[in-house]
Amino acid sequence: MTQPRQRNLVERLADAGEEAIQRIGNAPGADRVLGTLNTVRDRVDDLQKRVRGLEGLEKRLTAVERRLDKLEGKGATGTRKSTSRKRSTTQKPSSPS
Repeated sequence: MTQPRQRNLVERLADAGEEAIQRIGNAPGADRVLGTLNTVRDRVDDLQKRVRGLEGLEKRLTAVERRLDKLEGKGATGTRKSTSRKRSTTQKPSSPS
């Protein structure tokens, strides 16, 4: 006997949810709010994809740094942090004033 009662409760909740969605849709300014929420959702999805890509890049960078340490003769004793390390660049001669 619990199944008919649960179905009835589920149906009632579904009907209440549909009513709430309709009321929100009919409210003044709701179209702008819903549009903004959809835009935010799309941006969050894009951001998640980019962050997943960064994890792969970090792994590749760590592997390259290990190889560089071996080539430089440091072996496993030295570790680097890519965020705090400054890379040297060739400086262009300044023009005379």
